[in-house]
Amino acid sequence: MHDFLRRLPKAELHLHIEGSLEPELMFSLAERNGIRLPYDSVEEVRAAYDFTDLQSFLDLYYQGMSVLRTAEDFHDLAMDYFRRASDEGVVHVEMHVDPQAHLARGVELPVVMEGLSLARRRAWRELGLSSALILAFLRDRPAEEAMEMLERAAPYWEMLDGVGLDSAEQGNPPEKFVAVFRFARELGIPRVAHAGEEGPPEYIRQALDLLDVCRIDHGVRCLEDPALVARLRDEQVVLTVCPLSNVRLRVVEQMADHPLPQLLEAGLRLTLNSDDPAYFGGGMLANFEACHDAFGWSRETFVALAGNALEAAFMSDERRQALLRQLAKAR
Repeated sequence: MHDFLRRLPKAELHLHIEGSLEPELMFSLAERNGIRLPYDSVEEVRAAYDFTDLQSFLDLYYQGMSVLRTAEDFHDLAMDYFRRASDEGVVHVEMHVDPQAHLARGVELPVVMEGLSLARRRAWRELGLSSALILAFLRDRPAEEAMEMLERAAPYWEMLDGVGLDSAEQGNPPEKFVAVFRFARELGIPRVAHAGEEGPPEYIRQALDLLDVCRIDHGVRCLEDPALVARLRDEQVVLTVCPLSNVRLRVVEQMADHPLPQLLEAGLRLTLNSDDPAYFGGGMLANFEACHDAFGWSRETFVALAGNALEAAFMSDERRQALLRQLAKAR
């Protein structure tokens, strides 16, 4: 099954590019930029990856990104992940980026966009890996700041494949961001949002009704609301589920407790993703393998999940059909 899952053409719809920063690259960029890290070794960094909840992860996540200073840094960050993903059979990556977190430490948006854009072009040229870019708003920051961020991004609107909503979910409901998501809709930019990870099912409903999103990132707590489950099934709303992330952040205690089998049985449209692979135990292949080990799913199930992601991805119809044909051969 390992070889089959590696060969399976996979699209990743839920990745935070800053969360792909492996400790080895973190130390390399720190040295290049003259930054002193609060860790003495790669092993010490990895030992810190014992999170109790989402906030404990975010504290380390923001600390780690302090080494990202130049366009070259962002290029190297993305290419490092693109190469690893390609080796695991990933053919398309949709990456969230958090410009507000970079602006807060003096790194301007053109620096971020230049580095990521160069990496995206290079990944397509050298690896045949397509990609999409989702500009994410930090929900634990004021909504006015998110609006300012979107306005600052005006030179890059045509480059954006989507906008999203991430960071600390508790106490930061989607309704807080109605105006900025309405503006994105007026600009013709697709919208996604994290909801129902640590937050309640009501946040999923708000994301659908108030933010008009086309995908829900995570969404695993929907099972607490049968009416919501029925709606997600009937409307075939895509959930970008991140199983290893859910375990590492204690959404569930272990993979055997994950609600993915129940979500599948409910007829929901699911995809598998890595979220923040450097921090949560691996990339796409590791997440697919963890599901196989925990649930014993068949090849047909994994093909269906991979197909869901290809069909929901932000890509051209020509690219989509080519990848679906590739997927059909992998059966």
